[in-house]
Amino acid sequence: MPKGYWVSAYRTISDPEKLAAYSKLAGPAVQAGGGRFLARGGRVVAHDAGIAERTVLIEFDSFEQAVAAHGSAAYQEALAALSDGVERDFRIVEGID
Repeated sequence: MPKGYWVSAYRTISDPEKLAAYSKLAGPAVQAGGGRFLARGGRVVAHDAGIAERTVLIEFDSFEQAVAAHGSAAYQEALAALSDGVERDFRIVEGID
């Protein structure tokens, strides 16, 4: 079964306090949903139309698990804390089996 991945590329961070509040809630929510952080805010080299801002990559055992974790009450609470504090490109993608 192919794994699932969350890919978040932050375009701008306008409110670091909201991002901190989100991170405090999102980390445990992701882990409770079966997610494993592979990359989280480290160094970035951007090419083409990319922006060298914060990037997060999270792996789940399946695409369905990744979708379910995003819809969980715990993660939705984290999103509410984030609100308009950032602009990001967030995707859930299916891996190659």
